Amino acid sequence: MLGASRGSLARQSEALDSRIGTSGVSGLAADLLSVSGLLDNQKQLRNALADSGQPAAGRQALVRQILDGRVGALAVDVLADVVAERWSNDQDLLLSIEQLAFQAAFAGAAADGTLDAAEEELFLFGRALDASSELQMALTDPSQPATVKAHIVRDLIGSRTTATTTQVLEYAVGHLHGRRIDSVVDVLCELAATQRQKLVAEVRVAAPLTDDQKQRLTAALSALKGRTVRLNVAVDPSVLGGAHVKVGDEVIDGTVASRLEQARRAILG
Repeated sequence: MLGASRGSLARQSEALDSRIGTSGVSGLAADLLSVSGLLDNQKQLRNALADSGQPAAGRQALVRQILDGRVGALAVDVLADVVAERWSNDQDLLLSIEQLAFQAAFAGAAADGTLDAAEEELFLFGRALDASSELQMALTDPSQPATVKAHIVRDLIGSRTTATTTQVLEYAVGHLHGRRIDSVVDVLCELAATQRQKLVAEVRVAAPLTDDQKQRLTAALSALKGRTVRLNVAVDPSVLGGAHVKVGDEVIDGTVASRLEQARRAILG
């Protein structure tokens, strides 16, 4: 992936983290992967969406025209922002959408507590690949359709693996784009590890935060914890004002309701 595309992907990855924190991830990975599959078979459309010589607003309008009602609103918004970026070529656009989909899948695994298991399963799948040249050949055979390769994956990993592992592997093996299967699995492992290193801050506020407030709170918490922090913001009128923040086992209660309760106890005491 060339320089311009790397920068665009980095920005969109950060933007996706912010979106996930405020909107959740239900169905987002599946929506993004379905669009990736569509674009994989539509080079003319890929070229149109990756053509930075055309106005970004026009490319965004094309995305909305094609996808509104076919995938979720969050996926449409994500993709509209993605195509507004500068991409070195249409293949970089496609690979970036796939990577954002995998990022969303691992964020979903983090939210439901299965990320550690998914990461371990991907590691074991990679070791199985290393140990079997026959498996590598079967999964990289260009004459085999994606459905057959997905079936091979299901047979190998069984039914006890996490939904995330099944989802990302079944898609990845059917969309190698000329890459080595072991390198693609390595990328998945890296994305899972990156997601595991992120922290989720559960924030309760009386009114929705502005984008500037979210950015400042994210920066402050990330500096405090020494790790990337993603916000999950919930509006709760009972806090009255300020914010209640929980990061792991640590709670920072700066709400007006909490201060009023402290004052009440002090008076009664």
